[in-house]
Amino acid sequence: MSDKLLQVEGLTTSFKIDGEYYPAVEDVTFDIGHNEVLALVGESGSGKSVTAFSLMKLHKKARVEGSVKFEGKNILDAKESEMNKIRGGEFSMIFQDPMTALNPLMRIKHQIIETLDIHETKKKSEREAYAIELLDRVGIPNAQRVGDAYPHELSGGMRQRVVIAIAIANSPKLLIADEPTTALDVTIQAQILDLIRDLKNDLGSGVLMITHDLGVVAEMADRVAVMYAGQIVELATVTELFKNPLHPYTRSLLNSLPSEDMLGGKLHVIQGVVPALNKMDRTGCRFAPRIPWISADEHEHNPQLREVTPGHFVRCTCYKNFFLDSSDKITKLVEEEQFEMIDEGGNN
Repeated sequence: MSDKLLQVEGLTTSFKIDGEYYPAVEDVTFDIGHNEVLALVGESGSGKSVTAFSLMKLHKKARVEGSVKFEGKNILDAKESEMNKIRGGEFSMIFQDPMTALNPLMRIKHQIIETLDIHETKKKSEREAYAIELLDRVGIPNAQRVGDAYPHELSGGMRQRVVIAIAIANSPKLLIADEPTTALDVTIQAQILDLIRDLKNDLGSGVLMITHDLGVVAEMADRVAVMYAGQIVELATVTELFKNPLHPYTRSLLNSLPSEDMLGGKLHVIQGVVPALNKMDRTGCRFAPRIPWISADEHEHNPQLREVTPGHFVRCTCYKNFFLDSSDKITKLVEEEQFEMIDEGGNN
């Protein structure tokens, strides 16, 4: 058996628009080891959730290609009956929106029992008690009362804990957490992250943490994959990525973070948006239109993800020409009003 729990190679997921398929995720490759947290980061629309749903084979109208090996077996070749045994059993997913992930017509305990029924990991007579035990395990007070409640009767933080309880009910080997702290206040966010970390350590599970919050990345991840426009543009350990970010997109994300050192100064703004699938230029560096200070001939025509130092992978050689803090080109673009920066109050 491989020492890697999950091995993803050349994953490409395409959706049909006006009769033609367009890749939303293209040639994505990464792996996750046992008891390891890999963070997948990027703006909304970068392809993070599409990647997660592809791993779970939850896209019903998409064309999914490549290889997704779970403990050495390519699950993209698995039949739906096999996937039903794997999903929620050997690997599970914490969905982004707990309110839509839960059935509004079922009591909380019955939704946990349902996944136990499907995988038959507990005797039938033990399942209700175990469901309440899981609620208690994820830090829900008055677990018996909450078990009898409906989703709309709970707060956002409580519902997120319920979703986590369902995800870990069968002690999964791989846990996919898709924006698990979205729309939660900072106190609840910290509690949820502590809970996921404790569960990882208790179960020895691998975790794919999908987020756009670099603070969560710094706190939780062992390695980081930065995704833009459906491609991984940089992959490194969390220490290396924060210490030595190379790709222009990674550096732009980090430079967009406010800090105490910037008080009274300017915040960097990444120009433009992630392009639509059917309007995306599939040749060259996909981030090129948003960094106009790097000329076209400084980008590769067909950028590949290459290992530039041990364990540190970068796509496109344009990273060699990106120096945000000292670039005279940016100053010129600001003066020409082609590049925007805002002050700490949000003013242009």
